[in-house]
Amino acid sequence: MAHNSGSGSSRADRKTIEKNRRNHMKDLYSKLNSLVPHHTSEEGTSLVEQLDEAANYIKRLQQHLDEMKQKKERLMMRVEQKSDVNGSIITSTSSSSSATVGLRSPQVEIHDLGSALEIVLVTGLDCQAVFNETIRVLHEEGAEINNASFSVVDDFTVFHTIHSKVGESAVGFGAARIAERLRELCQG
Repeated sequence: MAHNSGSGSSRADRKTIEKNRRNHMKDLYSKLNSLVPHHTSEEGTSLVEQLDEAANYIKRLQQHLDEMKQKKERLMMRVEQKSDVNGSIITSTSSSSSATVGLRSPQVEIHDLGSALEIVLVTGLDCQAVFNETIRVLHEEGAEINNASFSVVDDFTVFHTIHSKVGESAVGFGAARIAERLRELCQG
C-alpha cells in the first residue's frame, strides 16, 4: 500500500509541475502579446492568432530595420564620395548627433582650387539658415559666387554645392580664413 500512496504523491507533483509550466507559458504569452500593437481587440483572438500576429510584427520590424540600415549605408557612401572628389580638402567638420530624421548636424568641406573654391555643405532639411550664412560669409570675404546647387537625398539630407571665385589677393589666405569661418559656423 505504501507503493500506491507514493505514486499518488508523484502524480500530484507532476500535475503541479505541469500547472506551473502552463502558468509560466501563459505569462510569457501575455508579455509577448503586450509588446505587439493591436489593430483588433484581444478578446476572441486565439493564442495561435496572437503568436502569428507577434511573428508577423517581428518580421515587419526586421524589414524596417534592414531598410533603415541600407538607407544609412547609401547616405554614408554619398558623404564619402563627396569627400573624395578632390584631394585638396582644407577642412571637414561633422558631428554625429543626428539621430532624428530631418535633424542633421551640418558638415562643410572646402576644396581650394587655386583662384576658385568648391564648398560642399551637407545639412538636414531644417538647416536652410546654415546655407544662407555660408553665402553671407563668402560675400563678406569677397568671394564671387559662380553657381550654387543642391540635391535632397532620402527626403532629409541636403547636399549643397557652391562654386565661387576668390580674388587674386585673397588666394590661399582667403580660402583658409573662409574655411575657418565656415567650420565655426557649422560647429556653433
